[in-house]
Amino acid sequence: MPKVEAPVEKWRGRVQEVRLGGDGRKQVTVGGESTLPFLHFDGEIPHRPVIAAEVLDMPPADWAENVVSAWGDALKSPAAWAKKAAQLGADLIFLRLASAHPEQGNTSGAQAAKTVSQVMEATDLPLIVVGPDVAEKDNEVIVAVAEAARGQRLALGTVTDKNYRTIVATAMAGGHAVVAQAPMDMNLSKQLNILCCDVGLPKDSLVMDPTTGALGYGMEYALSVFERLRLAALQGDAMTAMPILCHAGYESWRQKEAKAVEGVPVSWGDQKVRSLLWEQMTALTLLQSGAEIMVLRHPRSMDVVRGVIDRLMARQGPVS
Repeated sequence: MPKVEAPVEKWRGRVQEVRLGGDGRKQVTVGGESTLPFLHFDGEIPHRPVIAAEVLDMPPADWAENVVSAWGDALKSPAAWAKKAAQLGADLIFLRLASAHPEQGNTSGAQAAKTVSQVMEATDLPLIVVGPDVAEKDNEVIVAVAEAARGQRLALGTVTDKNYRTIVATAMAGGHAVVAQAPMDMNLSKQLNILCCDVGLPKDSLVMDPTTGALGYGMEYALSVFERLRLAALQGDAMTAMPILCHAGYESWRQKEAKAVEGVPVSWGDQKVRSLLWEQMTALTLLQSGAEIMVLRHPRSMDVVRGVIDRLMARQGPVS
C-alpha cells in the first residue's frame, strides 16, 4: 500500500520567545513555535511548554484538604513551599502575594520584597510574581519586588489596562518581563499587548494571560480564545504572538466539583479522584490549544501534565 504523505501547513508567523531567569538562576524560554501545538510535522516547536507551581505568601485558607495535605508543612513558608515544588519537578514558581490584599493582611511592599528574596534564596527556578489583583496594591508591591530582584528576569503581574503603565515601567527598569491579563477575549488581549508595547516594553518581555475557564465553567470558550490568538500569531499578527499563561489550577480548584465532599450525587465519585481529574483535564485541554506556561496546584497534576508533555514533545517528524 502506498505511503500517504500528510499535508503540511506553512505559516508565515511565529510565536515570540520570552526568556525568564538568568543571572545565576536557571533559565526557561517559552514560545518560538511556528506551528500549532504539538504539530511537529508542520513547523518548529523549539521549547516545550512548562509547568509553574502556584505558591502563596501565606497559608491558603480555602484550598481543598487533599491539596493542603499534598504539600504538608511546606505551606507554612513560601520559601519551603517553593523549594519543595522545585524538588517535585516544577519548571517555574508562580508566587502570588495574597497577603498584600487589603482584606487579607494588607502587607507592605517591603514585606513582599522580603518574601521574594527568601524564595529566590530557597530555589534557583525562575519566578513569576503577581500581586493580589487589586490595581493600586499591585502597583505598590510589584514595584518593591522589581527593585529587590533587579536583574533576575522575573515575570511581574498582573498587568491590566488599569495599571499597565506603572508595572511595565517598573519591569523595564529592573530587566523583567510582565504578565498581561485581559478578560477572556482575543481583541482585549491584543489591545493590552499594544498598550504595553506602545510604552516601550519589548515584545520578548511580554507573556499573555487571556484568563481561563475550568472544565464545565467556560473551558470551551477559553480554548477558542487561546486557539484564535495562536492562529492570528501564526498568520503574522505580531500583537497576538506572545506566549500564553494558563491558570488551570486556580480555576479548577475553586469549582464545587473539585472541592465538595458532602451533599453531592454519588455519581460524582470520590472527591480526591474527581478533583485531580478536574485540574488535569482542564490543563491538558488548554495545553493543546496553545498554552505555554501551565500554572498548577497539586503535585500529582504536575506529574500527569509533565508526562503528557513528554509524550507529545517526543513525537517528531511527519505522520504516515
